Amino acid sequence: MAFFFSTELVIPAIQMAVLLGLNTLALLFGRIKLTLLITYTFTLYWGYVINRDFLMESGSEGIGCFAYIYFGFGLMVVIFALAGFLAHQHQ
Repeated sequence: MAFFFSTELVIPAIQMAVLLGLNTLALLFGRIKLTLLITYTFTLYWGYVINRDFLMESGSEGIGCFAYIYFGFGLMVVIFALAGFLAHQHQ
C-alpha cells in the first residue's frame, strides 16, 4: 500500500482538460467506442511518452526493452480497435 502513496504521477493539466473536452464531446454525440479509444490513447501516451525518462532509468536494461515491447502491443491494440470500429456496420 505504501507504493501507491509514494508514487508520483505528473500529467499536464492542459492535457487533462483536452481529454475531458474530447470525451465530453464524444459522449454528447453518442460515440461511446470513440470515447474509450480516446481515453485509452491518452492513457498510453501519459504512461509511456511523458514518463519515458523514468522508465528508461529505472534499473536494468530489461525494463527498457519490456517497456518498448509493452508500448508496441499497446499501439497494436489502438490500431486493431480503429480497424474494428471502422469495419463494424450499424444496422
